[in-house]
Amino acid sequence: MDSSALDDVIQRAVWHGLALDQNSVEIVDAGLDFRVALAHDAAGERWVLRVPRRPDVLPRMDEEARILEFVRPHLSVAVPAWEVHSEELIAYRALPGHPGLTLRGGEPQWHMDAESHEFASALGRLLAELHSIDPEEARAAGLEVRSPEDSRARWQEEIDVVASEFDVASDLLARWRTWLDADELWPQRAVMTHGELYPAHILLGETGQITGILDWTTARVDDPGRDFSYQFSIAGQEAFQVTVDAYEEAGGTVWPQLAEHCHELWAASPVAYGMFALTTGDPQHRIAAAALLNPEATG
Repeated sequence: MDSSALDDVIQRAVWHGLALDQNSVEIVDAGLDFRVALAHDAAGERWVLRVPRRPDVLPRMDEEARILEFVRPHLSVAVPAWEVHSEELIAYRALPGHPGLTLRGGEPQWHMDAESHEFASALGRLLAELHSIDPEEARAAGLEVRSPEDSRARWQEEIDVVASEFDVASDLLARWRTWLDADELWPQRAVMTHGELYPAHILLGETGQITGILDWTTARVDDPGRDFSYQFSIAGQEAFQVTVDAYEEAGGTVWPQLAEHCHELWAASPVAYGMFALTTGDPQHRIAAAALLNPEATG
């Protein structure tokens, strides 16, 4: 464990009046935007502490705070309630449950069956709940709202930026442009989305029920496919269909090409990572993004 990172988290907690049991502090170094630590306080209460990694993260912290306050009353599962919110530290009492996926030493550690039909069904019901939130209510609360046209235009802009800064494989560029031009693949409505709804951000109870959702940094009104794409990519076709069926049974609306759209969303994920690398300016992220955007050139 990085002792300097550990000392830094403990010191920041002290500055904000949190008396942590120093022997209980555990660094969870998986996040791209935040260093995360778990710890108990002097009374034995479990806390989550998030330390921003870069200055560009700071404006989005305020956005996430607004998002959390907005979505909390709309959902039947827990979301973080920040008790410390400053440029140095975010801290909140740990939510019930455990993540479905964690990283240890850069390796994924699964704490659930990714193909579970019970989880797939619960996820579908949760998505129906989240996607039923009124987009205009979200707009009035100051959240970002992208129409389907806005979403496609933003993807086009980001593909153009990434293509101008990286050597992108021609087959990837052709695939993305075909996807953007295929009207039938795209949704006709925008909904309130989380945006990164995969098992590391989903908390599960002892019987496998969903108890909470973490990390709302990228949440906004946008393409509903954003919240299905991880399930499509990791759960297999059968479990994905269970999620879709449960979603529809709970009142959600899908379009015939949802699965195809999710496939293309996943194929376009190197664009998002390329944009992240450009935003951070980190050479290591740039190297990793280049490898994703043109595997043959870097392989």
